[in-house]
Parts: sequence; C-alpha cells; structure tokens
Amino acid sequence: MKSTKWFDRKFDFNSQQNIFPSIIERLRGTPARLEEICRSIPAEYLELKPEGTWSIKENIGHLADLEPLWQGRLEDFINSEKELRPTDLANRKTDEANHNSKSLEELLSTFRLVRAQTISAIENLDEEIIYRSALHPRLKTPMRTMDSFLFVAEHDDHHLARITELMKL
Repeated sequence: MKSTKWFDRKFDFNSQQNIFPSIIERLRGTPARLEEICRSIPAEYLELKPEGTWSIKENIGHLADLEPLWQGRLEDFINSEKELRPTDLANRKTDEANHNSKSLEELLSTFRLVRAQTISAIENLDEEIIYRSALHPRLKTPMRTMDSFLFVAEHDDHHLARITELMKL
C-alpha cells in the first residue's frame, strides 16, 4: 500500500482534551522506532532513490533537518505570534544536505540529539501555552501548540511509513 503524499494530507485539530502528554511520548519514541526499523534494512537499500524520490537516508536526514523549524514554531507560540514561521516547501535543506554521504549511525544520532532538544523544550509547558493558537502558514488554519506537535508526530509517522515502503521496493 502506498502512502498519501504529505502535502495532500488533511488534518483535524478539534480535540478539546489535553492530549499533549501522549503527543510528547509519541515524539520521544520516534528515534527508537526509527532505529528499530533501520536495524533490518540492508545497506544497499539505504541510498536508493526510486523514481527520483528521497532515499531512506534522505528521509532520516529530513526528520533532523526539520527539527529547528518545530523548535522555532514553539518559540512563535511562546511569543504569541499571530502566524507560525513558514517552512521551505521545496525542502532545499534536505536536497542540498547530501545525506547519502553520511553514515546511517550519524543520521540516527543527529536525529536523536535534535529531537531530545525539542522534547526538553516542550515537556514542561503549561496549559496556557499548550492551548495557545497561531495560524499555520501553509494550511491557513489556526493551530494550537498541542496541534502543532501532533502535526510533527504525524509527519514523523509519514516518513517512518515511507522508509518502510522503500524497504519493500
């Protein structure tokens, strides 16, 4: 089964319950899930780019590449910005990073490190910040801090699913 393209995804952020603790645990677990998946990938699959798409290594590098964006958007919420900072929709950072030249261990370690920084920044937020809202620049919809990090968790899972998909090609 082929996954839906990320930019085609629709999101519903209507939950009034504070699910932020569960979101944090999901985000905290992504490096371990990624490492577990990568344990079974033959080395010759890591750099394959089927039909010009990102390789497994590039998908891993992309997760680390976006972590400063997530951290910056947290700053936007804390600072009560009206709109969240935009991302480079062309993903130039990932395309130019040459992740295929890096070792799998380096990519996994880098992601684990930057994700730990994000977790450290969000794990003690109070409810006022968790429910604070700003406009998402691409989706053009209000998003709370909690929603923003649910979006990050969904993005993580999208790339984990893509890596699993690439293993089967």
